[in-house]
Amino acid sequence: MNAKELRQKNEQELLDAKKNLEKEIREVSLNTLQGKEKNVKKAGLLRKDMSRILTVLNEKKILSAEKLEG
Repeated sequence: MNAKELRQKNEQELLDAKKNLEKEIREVSLNTLQGKEKNVKKAGLLRKDMSRILTVLNEKKILSAEKLEG
């Protein structure tokens, strides 16, 4: 998931993706601790995806505020 793809989505789609990603991060972290998940880097990669989503959401919020002001 890259920022270019995320910028094409609307705010509701991004919020849904964020919610799903939070759930997946919890599951992967738990499975890693239990030894079920072999890829220990997966949770970190998912957190980076989460950061990208939050960044794009903040960008959209700033841009909409600027449109209202100007």
